[in-house]
Amino acid sequence: MLRKSLLALGLLSVFGSAFAQSAYPSKPIKLLVPFAAGGTTDLIARVIADPLGRELGQPVIVENRGGGGGSIGAAETARATADGYHLGIATVSTTATNPAINPKIPYNVATDFTPVINIAATPNVIAANPQFAGKNYKQFLEEVKKNPAKYSYASPGTGSITHLMMEMFKLSTGTDMMHVPYRGSGPALNDAVAGQVPLIFDNLPSALPFIKEKRLVALVVAAPERVPAMPDVPTFKEVGLEPANRMAYYGIVGPKGLPKDIVDKINAATRKVLQDPAIRKRIEETGSIIQAGTPEKFAQQMKEELAVYKDVVVKQKLTME
Repeated sequence: MLRKSLLALGLLSVFGSAFAQSAYPSKPIKLLVPFAAGGTTDLIARVIADPLGRELGQPVIVENRGGGGGSIGAAETARATADGYHLGIATVSTTATNPAINPKIPYNVATDFTPVINIAATPNVIAANPQFAGKNYKQFLEEVKKNPAKYSYASPGTGSITHLMMEMFKLSTGTDMMHVPYRGSGPALNDAVAGQVPLIFDNLPSALPFIKEKRLVALVVAAPERVPAMPDVPTFKEVGLEPANRMAYYGIVGPKGLPKDIVDKINAATRKVLQDPAIRKRIEETGSIIQAGTPEKFAQQMKEELAVYKDVVVKQKLTME
């Protein structure tokens, strides 16, 4: 009798667990964007949130938590309960550049997150306010070489991908520009457009509308090839700076210990969303390239980018000060 009771309890546990897993999600899911509204990370998150919610059967609600070059929001995701209802957007800034420069960052990229899927990769662009003396890459380079430390550039924050990419650029070209960090791309773009800061290094999707409106002048872009929306703008590779020709990724992560069945369900749902021609069009119109790979592939990419930017930090002797 006891043996039968134990067996029954065991079967109940197995089937109960399976039912609980299959029932996910049973309530709204939070997707935390670790930057202010208006930047590329926010844009990508909001493009996929509604269709992802429809695919999963529960709303996916985007929340913004800016500051610290993305580390504040990323830390919140790392501390969250690993139940699938607290997800975050991971970027090169939060998983590579910021951890590379900040020894006090409140999470460990290798152990505190569960990679789910890389959504897309986007080009990065150096752009200037129209009042800046340089109107193309050649003029820009000549101007900043002639005037060391005269010009400043805006970035989404200290430790952001474009901050460290500009450090790559400065190292490669022997130039010197002052860094002005902001709490995300939105505020940085506002000041660059207003002329408060003459230059900006930003992700292309958030900068492109201002470039199209001629409120910013694109000078050079980090992309596999020239961007159709800016056919006259060379890539870093074309101007002899291939190491800086790196794109930014935007993916979904959860806290460490996120169950595999939940990871697989979110991954499959996101991949299905990204197969929708309308969604692909919205993302690709920003200049982004759809990724939609496996969790394992995203984990490897995060590891490789962290190693690249640790090298930049060492060579440039960068600190958070």
